[in-house]
This record gives sequence, C-alpha cells and structure tokens, in this order.
Amino acid sequence: MALPPKILIVGGGVFGLSTALSLSRRHPTSEVTVLEASPIIPNPEGSSVDASRIVRADYSHPVYTKLADAAIERWRNTEWGAEDNRYIQSGLLLVYPEGNTNGKEYARKSYNNVKELGNDVELLPSKKDVLRVAHAYGEELNVAGGYVNWGSGWSDAEAGVRYAKKLLDTEGKVTFKTGEVKSLLYADQSAGASQRKVTGVLLEDGSSLTADLVVLATGAWTGKLVDLRGRALSTGQAVAFVQISDEEQRRLEHMPTILNFATGFFIIPPRKNLLKIARHAYGYINPKNVPVPGVEGETMQVSLPEPGVPVPLEGEEALRSALRNLLPSMGDRPFIHTRVCCGHGYKFLPVLGDKIVDAMEGKLEPELSEIWKWPAAVEGEFEGDGSRSGPKGLRLMDELAKTKKAQRKGVL
Repeated sequence: MALPPKILIVGGGVFGLSTALSLSRRHPTSEVTVLEASPIIPNPEGSSVDASRIVRADYSHPVYTKLADAAIERWRNTEWGAEDNRYIQSGLLLVYPEGNTNGKEYARKSYNNVKELGNDVELLPSKKDVLRVAHAYGEELNVAGGYVNWGSGWSDAEAGVRYAKKLLDTEGKVTFKTGEVKSLLYADQSAGASQRKVTGVLLEDGSSLTADLVVLATGAWTGKLVDLRGRALSTGQAVAFVQISDEEQRRLEHMPTILNFATGFFIIPPRKNLLKIARHAYGYINPKNVPVPGVEGETMQVSLPEPGVPVPLEGEEALRSALRNLLPSMGDRPFIHTRVCCGHGYKFLPVLGDKIVDAMEGKLEPELSEIWKWPAAVEGEFEGDGSRSGPKGLRLMDELAKTKKAQRKGVL
C-alpha cells in the first residue's frame, strides 16, 4: 500500500525513531521528517532515556509476549544489541510475596506465555528456590515464589536511542527539525473535531509544518494534542539511584533483574557503581488545564509530565521500604538521585516501527489491530493489566507540596 508523499513524525524518542526507520526503508520515495522538541537526540528529558531499562517478554497478555520476544530476538542477534550495553541478557526474576493472589496469578500467566514460546524459564515455587538463583539479594527477601526467565535482560536505553538516531543519520533519508508543538492544524475548521483531517502542526514560536500524514509519537504529552480523556492517562513513576562499592558492583552485576509485580518494585543489575530501584505502579497524575484540541474557547484537564522534578517523599519512602526488603544491606543507603519517569515501550524498539508501518499500510496482524485500535471512552479509574500496584490517584504536585512541608518541619 502506497503512503502519502510527505510524512511528519512528531517526537524523536523510541516510537518516533523506530517509525522513521521503518518508513524510510519501506517507503523510500516518501519525504519523512522527524520533529523533536529537544535539539539533542536522545532528549535528556525523554522517558525512554535512562541508564537501564528492562527488556522482557514476560507479560500476562500473549500478544505482548510474542511482540517482545520478536524484539528480544533482534536485541540478542543483531547490531541492535551488539555493543554499548544495548542488550545484556542477565535474566528476569519475577516474584510475588506470601498471600498475594494477584501477583501470583500474573506470574502464572506470564510464565505460561514465555514457556510456550520456548524461553529458558525455571519455575521457583518457594522462597528457597528464589534465593538459589538470586542469592545476592539476601535471606530477608520477602517472597513466596516466582520464576526466572534467563532469556530476558536489560538495556542501556540512552545508548539504544542513540543507535537508532545513528542509523537514521547514516542512511540519510530522514530530515530532522527542532521545535515544540503547540497544536495540530486541521483542513476543515467547520467540521467536528473528530472528523477533521490533520494537515500539520503549529509550533510554539508561531511557525508551522505541514504534511500529508502526521504521526504523533509524543508519548505522555499526547493528551495535550489529542483529546484522550477516558482513553489514556499519563502517569509518572518513581525511580531512584544508589551509589555502591566496587565489591557490591561485582556481586550484583550478574544477578537477574528482580521484579515484584505484587508491589511493583524492581531492581536492575547495577552498572558503573549505580544501583537503580523503581516502582511499576499506577503512578502520579499531574492534572493541567489545556485547550481542548480543535475546539475554540474550551479547556480540559489532562495529566501531563513535569520535567525535572524529584520523587516526592511518598515515593522515596516506598522505594526505601522496598530496598530494605530486597537488599537489606543497602536499605539505609542515601539516594543520590531521584526522578519521576513516564511509562515507555523501549523494549520493543527494534520491531515497533515495523508494526506501526504495518498499521499504516492496513496489514497489521489481527491480534495487534484489536488491542491497538482506538478505544471507546470509559468512566472511572484506570485498572491496567494486573501488573501495576500501589495507591491510585496520587497527584504529583500535591505530593511534592507535602514533601516541602515535611522538609520545613525537619529544619525547624
């Protein structure tokens, strides 16, 4: 299927770069432009840019297991994972604590899915079995069982994004421009917002870019450009880093990533003497009033990122508790850096663009078409797929205000 001659991709992260690679290779006659808010790619504030990201096929949904498995095949056997820690296969240890039925059920489904695909997985029905494969985490580890998938690993996400950009620069088929999008441009201002054809973007500096097809790869910022109320919610996750010694680095660097879906906490093997602990949870919402896209004079409230802020006290205390549980010897070690990070699809980077272009061409496989189709708006709270935990409805700025108040009390 032929695609339009002029295509604009907004966003130069995982989704944008992967899509640009696939488009430029499969449709070389199309003029492809990537518009990125940051003058630097990887964007230092990008959610997909970090020292480490889990690369796993361990999902309770078999479609995502299959998609991630295809991505891991490329991480493992092609230039995608060849150097710069772009892929380290250290394994993934997925555990659950005593009495947590949701965590145990998610682990069971995930285990069956990766087992069916032929992954090197081992069921760990007891705490003793868990400690056998993750002895460095210590006897105080609060788990009842789980499994280890030796075919999963982790990746230096910044290096992966940099490699994707390098490929595009080397092939020279894609144009890059810098600018922050204010709103979309529409062909027919009189039609209903959902019926209009998007013809380009208006930038914050007043200039504009036009295209026959506009692809939004804007991640957690998308709710500002498209009305996603009731369909998608942007939330922020708590991430912290701990300085460790050379001896601790040697002891932990070959351990599998440990992920507790019952609590949402995970630890990725350290690199350069930095240990990362994070929480995969419902996360923080950050409500902002913005114009309703395509509707004159109306505003709406959506959750948007807040770049550069630290993790609130609530998150720090939760991370501290998890660290004491998973690595008691480091439980009181100070965090040298914290950040609030949005969710991402980094692990799918090598194959994501192919699937997006398949969708553009109308030949995406039915199972992905079904779960990626435009969803109907729903009322109520986001429930997720069973892999998230923690409190719901935490407001980022409220929690940061509580943190400042607690700090002032501490000084007094």
